[in-house]
Amino acid sequence: MATQSSNSSERHALSDTNHKHFFVMREFLWGAIAGAFGEGMMHPVDTVKTRIQSQAILSASQKPKTILQMVRAVWVADGFRGFYRGIAPGVTGSLATGATYFGIIESTKKWIEESHPNLEGHWAHFIAGAVGDTLGSVVYVPCEVMKQRMQVQGTMASWSSVVMKDNITMKPGSQMYGYYTGMFHAGCSIWKEQGLRGLYAGYWSTLARDVPFAGLMVMFYEGLKDLTEHGKQKYIRDPNFHFNSSVEGLVLGGLAGGISAYLTTPLDVIKTRLQVQGSTLRYKGWLDAIHNVWRAEGAKGMFRGSVPRITWYVPASALTFMAVEFLREHFDEGLSNDDTREVASVSVEKKGSPLQGAA
Repeated sequence: MATQSSNSSERHALSDTNHKHFFVMREFLWGAIAGAFGEGMMHPVDTVKTRIQSQAILSASQKPKTILQMVRAVWVADGFRGFYRGIAPGVTGSLATGATYFGIIESTKKWIEESHPNLEGHWAHFIAGAVGDTLGSVVYVPCEVMKQRMQVQGTMASWSSVVMKDNITMKPGSQMYGYYTGMFHAGCSIWKEQGLRGLYAGYWSTLARDVPFAGLMVMFYEGLKDLTEHGKQKYIRDPNFHFNSSVEGLVLGGLAGGISAYLTTPLDVIKTRLQVQGSTLRYKGWLDAIHNVWRAEGAKGMFRGSVPRITWYVPASALTFMAVEFLREHFDEGLSNDDTREVASVSVEKKGSPLQGAA
């Protein structure tokens, strides 16, 4: 009897551990799906943002275009397809980033809160988001380089008409870069011309942007969830009231993404300039880019593209968190029910043991 009860407890403990690992693994899958979904939906806005931020390199002598002027310019030159140039590497990078971001967030949060209680709460959320995004950057950055170069190129006809200005210094006998017909061609061309360094152009500036952005977004999201929960407990007395988690993820995710996006816009400007410049020697590095942008364009230049960046991140973050919450609520529910049934089965088995012993 005692042995049977002990074995049941061990089986249940092992099953519980496996379920916890399975839940964490599911977060990688949900994150990948949600990341790709958000990127695919908002890619046209990202294209407009990238072109606005890269104007200083591609058309230095021209007056910078506004958002509406840039939208019109893309439509006139490239049509509908122009807004979706670079979507393949964009979605690929978002798959990797989304998977590591949400998967690592859950596991890192649990580890920090259990092993370092003094870092629990907002600090745990910030560190978890930063770690998740840092790991995803290994795949994300090369995809981002390919995506942004394809975005600024538009169609072959429009790229061929781009004339580099005299104040953009080039290496002797070199061109900026040729036209990319697709993601594979872009990757091979960049590797052939610039090697690994070209594919990881602006890597440190990407981390400088994304680590604080990812940490801030998780921190703001979890903080807003805590605030919402406090408000529900204070103002809603009905114990049967249930607020849809997908809608909550949509609203709070959008707010968290928008705030974080604005605060990290200067870092995004530097990253975009370094990744788009190709073989040009306009900026020698991250610090040189900050110095030159600030000197030539001031605070306005550092926050150039902030409106389309926020316009992209509010709905993109909203859709991403909504998708994750939806997948958690609907697809994790079956596993939770299995847990409940197993606990009930173990309880019945324990109650039946004395009778089995008496027999």
